[in-house]
Amino acid sequence: MSKNKTINVKGTEITIYQGGQSDYISLTDIAKYKDSGHTDDIVKNWLRNRNTIELLGFWEQMHNPDFKPVEFDGFKKQAGLNSFIMTPKKWVESTNAIGIISKSGRYGGTFAHKDIAFEFASWISIEFKLYIIKEFQRLKEDENNRFKLEWDLQRTLAKINYHIHTDAIKEKLVPKELNKSQINHVYANEADLLNMALFGVTAKQWRGINTKTEGNIRDAATIEQLVVLSNLESLNAVLIHLGQGQPERLQQLNTIAITQMRSLVNNRQVKKLR
Repeated sequence: MSKNKTINVKGTEITIYQGGQSDYISLTDIAKYKDSGHTDDIVKNWLRNRNTIELLGFWEQMHNPDFKPVEFDGFKKQAGLNSFIMTPKKWVESTNAIGIISKSGRYGGTFAHKDIAFEFASWISIEFKLYIIKEFQRLKEDENNRFKLEWDLQRTLAKINYHIHTDAIKEKLVPKELNKSQINHVYANEADLLNMALFGVTAKQWRGINTKTEGNIRDAATIEQLVVLSNLESLNAVLIHLGQGQPERLQQLNTIAITQMRSLVNNRQVKKLR
């Protein structure tokens, strides 16, 4: 799970963390807006409502194939009775729910998927819910802008290294007597050498497979692939200067691409950019 993030909503700090591909918002923090001294009781009171149980159950049925509907039906029949008591732990353990989770430790508490958390906030205060949604959207926009900036920086780096790469091609691989068309063919040929080493296909082959995709093979690349591509361009320039032929360079670059991609895919810092 990624590092917790917070938003400030009308003076209340609300914690958010990402579980898998989803954002979970602290119900404990939201409850502080109503009464900071009895947050657990507030969450439990919300869970006792029949409407809340139905909401949680229907959400799980839509998103959780391992949800236990029989247990859900039992709770739904009891919900609203004076004797009915529900806690986050009981709900999760009984129904195998994923929409609500409990975390221990310094930043612990009860968290819920944003769909559910917004409904809880609405139960606390309609006005407060709207402010939470506004601040949450601002946070996601900031994340998207940072991701775009990082992607653009990597794309720029790849372009800079591309010039280093083409200079090496011009100096070592382009005979003086070739015409412009032939020279362009050499550049394209070397570009596809990198494409083969990293993507396993040439630009033309990729286009044939992705007929409905806009842009080219490199426009569709991930951040990890762009980082490796930038490295391969520099390395290929060195190998060209050393006089190595294409088959030998392709084999070396492919081995390097595999090693670097494995490293980046498991890199926590890169994962945070997604």
